Amino acid sequence: MDFLTNEKLTIVGAAGMIGSNMAQTALMMRLTPNICLYDPFAPALEGVAEELYHCAFEGVNITWTTDIGDALTGASYVVSSGGAARKAGMTRENLLKGNTLIAKELGENIRTYCPDVKHVVIVFNPADITGLVTLIHAGIEPSRLSTLAALDSTRLRSELAKYFHIPADEITDCRTYGGHGEQMAVFASTTLVAGKPLSELIGTSMPVDDWHALQQRVIQGGKHIIDLRGRSSFQSPAYLSVCMIAAAMGGKKFTYPAGVFLRNDEYRDILMAMESEITADGIRYKDVHGTPEEHATLTESYKHLCTLRDEVIAMGVIPPVAEWSKLNPYLAE
Repeated sequence: MDFLTNEKLTIVGAAGMIGSNMAQTALMMRLTPNICLYDPFAPALEGVAEELYHCAFEGVNITWTTDIGDALTGASYVVSSGGAARKAGMTRENLLKGNTLIAKELGENIRTYCPDVKHVVIVFNPADITGLVTLIHAGIEPSRLSTLAALDSTRLRSELAKYFHIPADEITDCRTYGGHGEQMAVFASTTLVAGKPLSELIGTSMPVDDWHALQQRVIQGGKHIIDLRGRSSFQSPAYLSVCMIAAAMGGKKFTYPAGVFLRNDEYRDILMAMESEITADGIRYKDVHGTPEEHATLTESYKHLCTLRDEVIAMGVIPPVAEWSKLNPYLAE
């Protein structure tokens, strides 16, 4: 049976809800027959593997291990949800210290066991910063690592579909940029609602106050899931991250913004959601176009991420920017 590739895909954090869903989704989408599940928690990991065996997927080779070296050796693709999950009352930033240490270790292990990895997707929060930490310590080209940011854009799509009482497929080009957190930039100017520019509907068929309230619902979308389910999102991040890996394998185009490393005249030495394209050649970002007000919001989001980055530098998890190239030569100025 046809797969996108026969190369090894390693799922880090596979015993968790996101990781186990990623594994099943990758198998259902026929990405590769060669999937390795990694997690340090052996009983739960074995349970995930047993469940997948019981699905009776055809033509696949599912392996599992608690040894990170075995998991990463020979891996062409890695997707990691292997950090602590957000709980009720927490922001993504509350996870900063613990999860950046996990990201540092993951990066070091990638450097040791699969330095030729083709693409890495980082899911665990705060993803913009954990992705940056992983990239620095892994020593790989920035084009070979991306982070999950699409959830904010798909949440915008969902909220607009509910507001206008139309099918979600009639809401197109939803875009949020910047950080995957409270300071994300939620754009209106890119979006079409049943073919009509959203920016033209705001202030007419959609009162401005309703738009501002909807923006907040998007920003608090993850919190809303925790309030409803008692735990953080797992189905949507699992699916979207696997779609990103599929695009990196040369599969279906990924059409939502992803987190990408930036170093240009305006945004430097940070990783955040931008208009981007993921292909078998890696991730590339494109210029973001919006109103002056939207651009100002994006700049504020960037500044917030720079503050978080500098906190991680102060912790000693990553060195000062000028020294990044000592760990990753691709980050030389």
